[in-house]
Amino acid sequence: MTGPAKARPRSPLSVRNGVTPSRVWLPPGPWPTLADFLLERFVHLSPDILLARLAQGDIVDEHGIAQQGDSSYIPLRWLWYYREVPLETVVPFDLPVLFRDRYLVAVDKPHFLASIPGGRYLQETALIRLRRALDMPELSPIHRLDRDTAGVMLFCADPASRGAYQTLFQSRAVHKEYEAIAPLSAKVALPQVYRSCIQQRAGHFIMDEVPGEPNSETGIELIHAGEWGHYRLQPITGRKHQLRVHMAALGVPIRHDMFYPILCQPSDTDDFERPLQLLARAIAFTDPISGVARRFESQRSLLGVA
Repeated sequence: MTGPAKARPRSPLSVRNGVTPSRVWLPPGPWPTLADFLLERFVHLSPDILLARLAQGDIVDEHGIAQQGDSSYIPLRWLWYYREVPLETVVPFDLPVLFRDRYLVAVDKPHFLASIPGGRYLQETALIRLRRALDMPELSPIHRLDRDTAGVMLFCADPASRGAYQTLFQSRAVHKEYEAIAPLSAKVALPQVYRSCIQQRAGHFIMDEVPGEPNSETGIELIHAGEWGHYRLQPITGRKHQLRVHMAALGVPIRHDMFYPILCQPSDTDDFERPLQLLARAIAFTDPISGVARRFESQRSLLGVA
């Protein structure tokens, strides 16, 4: 949530069950009561649920004082609360830890598990699962993987060191290897480096290739040819959905991709038998804290790949 350009306020609430408190800014406005504002602000939330949370004292001010829904609306302040997602679907796959020290945690994320909370995903995310399992409430992601993508993902265990690790990704000092299962095509010359300009479609979450100077670049090679092709993908840039867009543009869309080249009708349920056949196989870099050369590899396999 956004508010005025000031230093981030300190939350009166601690991390609970792995979940960091959320906040909402109260701007100037015509609302007679706090409940009136909150019902308009959180229109997607059932009024009964919102009013019950107010009655239970689950929404507090900067001093940790529970707020009453029938109180007069007082603007220009923050309120704090814990986000909740009712009836969240359990992702029935494990989240193995590949490496852990005082600064860094590397995990092998499964398909269907979101990296961080958002939308209808909260407890069933890699971040919240790890915070609970490792008892590390300050754990934070260094980068992200799409919910549909499995493989190696990195988290920072030391808040003071997070910037050093993120700088590696921003400066392209991290070598990333992916694998994918996709159709074979005699029209696609491999190996090759594919480049294009991609941008987010207006009003949508998917990406489009558009005319312009290339802003995305992927190395593509064929590992094995069988009924399907087994590909190695090495992203040089890190655009959203880059690998999926590039493979679809070449006419070899990744198997079970519900977004590219055609956006399929969204569903409220996941088909756990048909994961996107895209795997973040390995990440390698020089650790900015220890100076040690790191390489972490996923132990997962794609369909049809031993």
